Amino acid sequence: MPHPMLTLGIETSCDETSAAVVEGERRILSSIVASQFDLHSRYGGVVPELACRRHVEVISQTVESALDEAGVALGDIGLISVVKGPGLIGALLVGVSFAKALARSTGTPLIGVNHVEAHLYSAVMSNMPAGAGEGIEFPAVGLVVSGGHTMLFLMEDFGQYRWLGGTVDDAVGEAGDKVATLLGLPYLGGPLVENLAGGGNACAIDFPRAMMQRGNYDFSYAGLKTAVLYHVKGYAGARRDESVVTDAERADIAAAYQAAAFEPLVTKTLWAADEFAARSAVVCGGVSRNQTLRAMFTDAAADRNVRVYFPAKALCTDNAAMVAGLGAWRAARFHDEVTDDFDAFPNFETFGSFEGYRDPRKGRRKKAQ
Repeated sequence: MPHPMLTLGIETSCDETSAAVVEGERRILSSIVASQFDLHSRYGGVVPELACRRHVEVISQTVESALDEAGVALGDIGLISVVKGPGLIGALLVGVSFAKALARSTGTPLIGVNHVEAHLYSAVMSNMPAGAGEGIEFPAVGLVVSGGHTMLFLMEDFGQYRWLGGTVDDAVGEAGDKVATLLGLPYLGGPLVENLAGGGNACAIDFPRAMMQRGNYDFSYAGLKTAVLYHVKGYAGARRDESVVTDAERADIAAAYQAAAFEPLVTKTLWAADEFAARSAVVCGGVSRNQTLRAMFTDAAADRNVRVYFPAKALCTDNAAMVAGLGAWRAARFHDEVTDDFDAFPNFETFGSFEGYRDPRKGRRKKAQ
C-alpha cells in the first residue's frame, strides 16, 4: 500500500471529540478538539452516557472543521485513523462507527489504533524533525500518565513495547482531580492543583510514597489520596470548623501532594532506564503537561545521562493529531492493519506490539490476542 500523504484522525475515547489532518507521519495541518467541559463540570466528573450523546451530536461538525482548517477536501484524504481503545466503550463506538461509515462511503483505507500508543507517539510528533524515532535512542522507557492511565513500558523501538508496570488503583491524574475536590477546587482540578502548589512548600508535609521497592514498577495512589483527606480533616477539626483551611495550608498540601505523587513516577522510570540501559525516556499523557513533573524529570534524568522527551503541551491531552500520526506510521509498516475489520474495546489489552501486559488491579497476566 502506498504511504498516504494525508491522514484524517478521529479520537472519541472519553469526553473530548477530536479530529485532525496530518501530512505524512508528523506534520499537523489541523487539530480540532470539541471539549465537553461544560457538560460534565456540574457533576464533578465524566458521565459516560452524556459523553456518548455529545460525541454523536458534534462528531460530523468536528471532522468538517478539521478538513476546513487544513484546507483539504475529504477526497484528498488517503487514510482514516481512529482510536479503537481503550476508553469508554460507548464513546469509542461513536468514533469507530463514524470512521467505518466514512471509510466505506468514500473508499478510503481505515486503520484502528491504540489510544495509549498514540500518547507515546505524540512525543515523536513534538520532538523529531524527520522520520519517527530519529533522535530517540533505543531502548527507551515510556511513561503514560493521565486521568485514566499510569503505565510504564520498555520501548524496544516505536511499535515494540514491553509492559513493566501500572497503577494498582487510581491513575495519577484521577487522584489529582480527587485531591483538587478535597481542596475545594472545581472540576478538572489537576491543573488548578498545580497552580495552587506554586505558592506552597512541598516539604511542609511528608505524604507517603507508595510501593517504592526497587524492581517494582507498579504504582498506587489510593493511600496518598486518603492521606490528603485526613490531613485536610485534621486542619479543619483542630479548629472545630470543617470549612476552615487557610490558603497557605491549601497551597502547602497541594505542593506536598505533587511531590509525593510525582516522585514514584520519576524514580521508577529512571530505575527502569538503569535496569535496561536506556538513554531516552518518553513521558506523555495529560499529566505530562505539569511543569513541576517536567522539572523533576529533567533534573533527575540529567544526573543519569538520560534524555527525557515530552510532547508539546497541546498534544498531551486527548487529541486526534497523535491518532492520525500514529495511524500513518503503522499503516506504512504494517499493511495488514489497514482494515475495517476491528471492534472497539474498553480495556487496555495486549495486541500486536504490546508484550507481557498484566492488569495490576487483577494481579494476573492477560493472554495475547
